[in-house]
This record gives sequence, C-alpha cells and structure tokens, in this order.
Amino acid sequence: MRNLLAILLMLATVQSVLAQGVVNIYSARHYDTDDKLYEQFEKETGIKVQIIEGSSDALLERLAREGKRSPADVFITVDAARLHKAVAQGVFQSVKSTTLEKNVPANLRHPQGLWFGLTKRARIIFVSRDRVKEGEITSYEDLAKPELKGKVLIRSSSNVYNQSLVGSIIESHGDAAAEKWCKAIVGNMARQPQGGDRDQIKAVAAGEGDVAVANSYYFARMLKGTDEEREAASKVRAVFPNQDGRGSHVNISGAGVVATAPNKENAIKLLEFLVSKEAQNIFAAGNNEYPVVKGTPTVQVLKDLGEFKADVLNPAVIGENTPKAIRMMDRVGWR
Repeated sequence: MRNLLAILLMLATVQSVLAQGVVNIYSARHYDTDDKLYEQFEKETGIKVQIIEGSSDALLERLAREGKRSPADVFITVDAARLHKAVAQGVFQSVKSTTLEKNVPANLRHPQGLWFGLTKRARIIFVSRDRVKEGEITSYEDLAKPELKGKVLIRSSSNVYNQSLVGSIIESHGDAAAEKWCKAIVGNMARQPQGGDRDQIKAVAAGEGDVAVANSYYFARMLKGTDEEREAASKVRAVFPNQDGRGSHVNISGAGVVATAPNKENAIKLLEFLVSKEAQNIFAAGNNEYPVVKGTPTVQVLKDLGEFKADVLNPAVIGENTPKAIRMMDRVGWR
C-alpha cells in the first residue's frame, strides 16, 4: 500500500511538472538571494526552476559542447565583455516582450533583444581621505595625470571589469587617445596589478597608493564586512567620475533566452519576473547592486554614497570594443 501511495505521489508530481513546465537556468551569479527569487517564481507560476551554476567561461564551454541538445533555457552572466562573448558564440535568441522593453531601459538591453540587464554596478574611483583633496580627482582621465605616478592601484588587464572600462574609454575618446590613457595608467601604477577590487581599496588604506579603481558593490561589501574591512573602507572616499561629462562607467549583470531553449515561453516569463519591481529590489540587494528598473529602491549602503550621473553607453557597444581593449592593454604592458 505504501509503495502504491509513493508511486501515485510521484506520478502526481510528474504530472504537475509536465503541466506547468520547467525552466533551466545556466547562471554565473551565485547568491542566496537569487535562489530565493527563483523559489518565489516557482510559487507564483508553478514553473519548476532548475539551475546549473558555474563560471561564465565554463558555462559557455558547456553550451558549446551541448549544442542543439542543450537543456538550457536562460543564460545569466556578469559584465558586458562576457555578454558579448555569449552573443558572438550565438548563445542567445532575439526576444520581443512588452514587459522587458518597458521595464529595462534601452541602453541596458541588447538592441536586438538578445539579452536584458538585470542589475547595475558602477566602476568608480576610491581615493585616500588623508592624501587626496576633495575635487583633486574627478574623472577617469585624471588617473593619467603625471602627478599620480606611482599612486594608482588597479587590477590586471585580464580582469573583465577593466576590459570593459577600457572599452568605454575607446568609445568616448577613440583608439589613439584610449591607448595613450592605458599607457599612462601603467606608468602611474603603484605596483604590478594583483588581487581583486577590495585589495586595491585596502592598499590605498594601507598607504601603498592614493587612488584605486573598483566596482561599487565591492566597497559596499566592505562597509558591511569584517572590522578590518570597515576600517579600511573608512580611510577612503568614493568618487563618481565624470559627473560634468558623460557620467560614471556602469556595467551590468544580464540574461537572455538561449537560442535552442526547449522552454522558451517559460524562459521569457522568468526574465519578465526578474525585472518586476518586487523582484528587482531583492535581486539587486543580494549583491549590493543598483536595480535596472526605474523607481525601485536602492539599498541603503549604496544610497549613502549619493546620487550620481551614469554613462548611458550601451554595454553591447562596450562588449564589442573588448577585443580591441585587450590588445591595447597588452601593447602598453598592462599585465
């Protein structure tokens, strides 16, 4: 009798899944809050969410191996360079959705609807409170000033966040000026690039340099982190660059429907859910990022940094410039 009940229960579960369907996510984001959102989506729609997590490159390799047999419906990754790599690999299909087009600003989605921004992060400048005066550094271009020789801390050229930043410089100033800027950055480095974004901020706090470049969410993590991290964060000041011009460089995490998605309609429903105001508040807060949907509250730790003007350059353009940026950084010796 027990076996019969177990079989009936299993059949009921299978029938429920078949009725509502599933959506398979390949995600390069790894946050508990994301999982909670997927659980909420399941409750609201009855669509079962199945997730495979990994690095962006590993997931792209998997998609290439699986080809048309891939079960993936949605691919989620971080940074314009990685989204561009997915586009170049033919991972996405074009999607038309009134909800997505209404909720996600045009500059934060692919022009052909191949991917849509989910969260934003600003790559900004952090300066020593003691050694850098207010207003002394106000732009990315200022990082190339000769007086900053031996004072700039920044990650390696292999870091996609820096590749995208240089991609934005290329678009703003052209190839020659961008390469000149990269060369000046190398000349102004306080040390050979090492560590992550938080390491650059900590190095400023420790006096190894006066200026660092890092993503806003890393600083937010430090403000809410260990005693050591909070102390280091208290010794630097956040500067949103280029407020009198194009605005601060902004990058995104984004997602698109996989070209061979077996559950396309469910995939679109998931993306629409992730850009609802209710979901956006949780999704962005999970990694201390800025929401993409206007009117969605910003987490307090970022709100405390102040309002800022963001560069409206589409990440699709930045991504297209990435290969050129990598070659450029290599030529000037940015390791």
